[in-house]
Amino acid sequence: MILAKYLTLIPVVPLPTLYFDIMRIFRIVLFTITCSLFCLSNIQAQDKMNNKKLEKTLKKITQEIEGESGNWQVLYRDFPLFILTDESSNRMRIFTPILEEQELKIGQMKKMLEANFHSALDAKYSLYEGFVIGIYTHPLVELNEKQMEDAMQQVVNLSKNFGTSYTSTDVMFGHSAQSTASSKLKKS
Repeated sequence: MILAKYLTLIPVVPLPTLYFDIMRIFRIVLFTITCSLFCLSNIQAQDKMNNKKLEKTLKKITQEIEGESGNWQVLYRDFPLFILTDESSNRMRIFTPILEEQELKIGQMKKMLEANFHSALDAKYSLYEGFVIGIYTHPLVELNEKQMEDAMQQVVNLSKNFGTSYTSTDVMFGHSAQSTASSKLKKS
């Protein structure tokens, strides 16, 4: 009896009106989500790296720049760097010559290969047309200005540290793991 008294206080909304209100809210939510995704995709498309944006970045962070779109020679912190891109393959590479391959001393090749695993991090040592080089490769579109400058610095560091620490940054990735693995291999 008491429950019936309270039920009469609740307004009765016709079912079709309630249905239309729910559908209107659903459409508003769906429209908002669609607009947000569209705006987000436009923002991401604007951030994609290409040769034009890369050249603008290079002009901002290097001392000198020569060459044409997709094939630049720059002077970065007094080091010559070569930057090549291929937009159709979405690739970018930065490299600098370190020394002629024939000038390698005994054991340096082994140290370069070990450094490529532990201390060269994103940039690596390689051989190219008779030269030992420091090189960094990356997908072009996904590259940003901060990554570009970091990559250039890593290539410069590899060149500077060749013959000593063979490092591209201050980080030594898995160095203690290398010592443990080496001692296990020697015991086998």
